[in-house]
Amino acid sequence: MDVDPRLFENVKVSDGEVRKIVLSYLVHNCFKETAETFIACSGMKRTADCSVDIDKRKPIYNHVLEGNASKAIELTNQLAVDLLTSNPDVHFDLLTLHFIELVRAKDCASALEFAQKELRPFGKQQGRYLDKLQDCMALLAYENPETSPMFNYLSPEYRHSVADALNSAVLAHANLPSYTSMERLLQHTTVVRQRLHQELGKDGPPIFTLKAFLKS
Repeated sequence: MDVDPRLFENVKVSDGEVRKIVLSYLVHNCFKETAETFIACSGMKRTADCSVDIDKRKPIYNHVLEGNASKAIELTNQLAVDLLTSNPDVHFDLLTLHFIELVRAKDCASALEFAQKELRPFGKQQGRYLDKLQDCMALLAYENPETSPMFNYLSPEYRHSVADALNSAVLAHANLPSYTSMERLLQHTTVVRQRLHQELGKDGPPIFTLKAFLKS
């Protein structure tokens, strides 16, 4: 059975709580101007100077989206010198992104030199980074890596995934939430519905998906 919409009628959610969820999303994703406009239009009070936090994170985030991993690493080290050493997965993704951009630019000599110097140490950690490292190195074998089986590493989506991971690491390093309230809410809803579906079977609510919810 599906969830009866009438069950929601007596559940009160204040406008203030909804605004906090929206603001959390805007600040997390570095939408500074939109966040400031939202605060002004909604009459919310600033609990902290979120613009300062965004000003530090947004350039780093944008450099990753542009494929400029070396500049993102430089700014991250300026912001927190130990952040990347304490987040090796994020560091590895940034280094592979730089390697991929060298391959995209057809600068294979520089790509090989960079891989030997910066990526080779990660290859010694069997299983953890080796598979991805092998995929990236395989890009050198293709004249047009964009049409290779590993084309996803050259996609905008890959840059976004690296940018999001770095952004979350920067927030966590500053003792700030690394995920938005909206993401947490969706995660909790998904887990609760999964448990209910497992325990009640066909008599319980269906598994929650955001796609289905938006269509309802």
